[in-house]
Amino acid sequence: MFEGGCACGAVRYRLVSRPLFVHCCHCRWCQRESGAAFALNAMIEADRVVPLRGEPEIVMTPTLSGKGQKIARCPTCRIALWSNYVGAGDRLRFVRVGTLDEPDRLPPDIHIFTTSKQPWVQLPPGVPAVPEHYDRAAYWPAESLARRRALLG
Repeated sequence: MFEGGCACGAVRYRLVSRPLFVHCCHCRWCQRESGAAFALNAMIEADRVVPLRGEPEIVMTPTLSGKGQKIARCPTCRIALWSNYVGAGDRLRFVRVGTLDEPDRLPPDIHIFTTSKQPWVQLPPGVPAVPEHYDRAAYWPAESLARRRALLG
């Protein structure tokens, strides 16, 4: 299990399993949204993100695709805890790995949109890196693919 929360402690949550996959996204949109060189998101079924304390506020924000995303933020300190992209619906969450108590336990499984990564970012050897997006079947473990199929039907 993995626990996490916002900076002020008003919202706490627990992941009750390992995520499906962890993305390190280097697209310009994620850079702008995070204010950093990339965004690190753990994709997991929404029902495996269990609230422990507080209720996040859902803020609808635009995305490059035009479909938008719902960002769950602490209503007090405004830290973004996870997103639900409209394309994937409310059943799949993209948990901000940096909000976990032990973020080092979930390193990226893949680096995506590396064509727009900051030139000073050095990608680690042995971790897949793709210019834009990728084919899940080529990179995800069989268990994660099966979980995703069960979730989305």
